[in-house]
Amino acid sequence: MEFMNKIELRGIVGTSSLNRVGDSEVCRFSIATDYSYKDRDGNPVVDTTWFNVTAWEGKNIQDLRRVVRGAIVQVSGRVRTYKYTTADGVEKSSWEVFARRVSILEPDDDPVQPQRYL
Repeated sequence: MEFMNKIELRGIVGTSSLNRVGDSEVCRFSIATDYSYKDRDGNPVVDTTWFNVTAWEGKNIQDLRRVVRGAIVQVSGRVRTYKYTTADGVEKSSWEVFARRVSILEPDDDPVQPQRYL
């Protein structure tokens, strides 16, 4: 039996920071994804979820300088969770996506355009 930790995301970049670590570049950015539906009364609802992503420059991840606010990206990778304690002594959990592949998409690349309202 094979165990799997895999996530695929397509969304819009919010914040982005690019740093050099040794001879490599690492980009930490956030992605907003939307899920649209109608509530019980038929009113449109958009549920936005934000994901934090870390991408290291490599074979499947190139030109991280293009990962900027407003860019449409597709990311595949794995999810890592970790716990930490705040300065107030409160224990919290956080999730982060470690990218294996990052693709910058042009609006015309997606034949199914996202619908904000159904």
